[in-house]
Amino acid sequence: MMLFGKISQQLCGVKKLPWSCDSRYFWGWLNAVFNKVDYDRIRDVGPDRAASEWLLRCGAMVRYHGQERWQKDYNHLPTGPLDKYKIQAIDATDSCIMSIGFDHMEGLEHVEKIRLCKCHYIEDDCLLRLSQLENLQKTVLEMEIISCGNITDKGIIALRHLRNLKYLLLSDLPGVREKENLVQAFKTALPSLELKLQLK
Repeated sequence: MMLFGKISQQLCGVKKLPWSCDSRYFWGWLNAVFNKVDYDRIRDVGPDRAASEWLLRCGAMVRYHGQERWQKDYNHLPTGPLDKYKIQAIDATDSCIMSIGFDHMEGLEHVEKIRLCKCHYIEDDCLLRLSQLENLQKTVLEMEIISCGNITDKGIIALRHLRNLKYLLLSDLPGVREKENLVQAFKTALPSLELKLQLK
């Protein structure tokens, strides 16, 4: 208790930064901690369970193959055989997922739909990483990217590597500026893609 008292006295003597600065740093640090990849955990529980834990810890939701209900509560993740629950869909609306966590997706083999909406930490590197994952190149059929302010043409164009992509919605992405080039690139790479653009 004495040690705590001394530490708290020292902290009280430190000049405070403005709350917004303190807060921004704290949340950035905490989000980075939530996204940290634990490769031992992936090995121990399998890629789908580890990715579920990562996504829910960051505020996203998952839906498992053969189920209608979205899983959103980290504390109610299903238990049972490790190979029973396979992620089929990811809804990362308002989540704090960021590029350092995308290695969690490496072993996912059943993801068909991904929704990234109001994801403040999603950048071009995230989409580049996602489009390089061989399993996702085969399985992802639908993507929606909405109101992710750090995404530019560079990140979107990388999605052409998702060779089975059938539907792509791009909405409210101020960093995407060359719509005509995107349309042409996707027509060439993915002729059967339904591309919906709601961009200014």
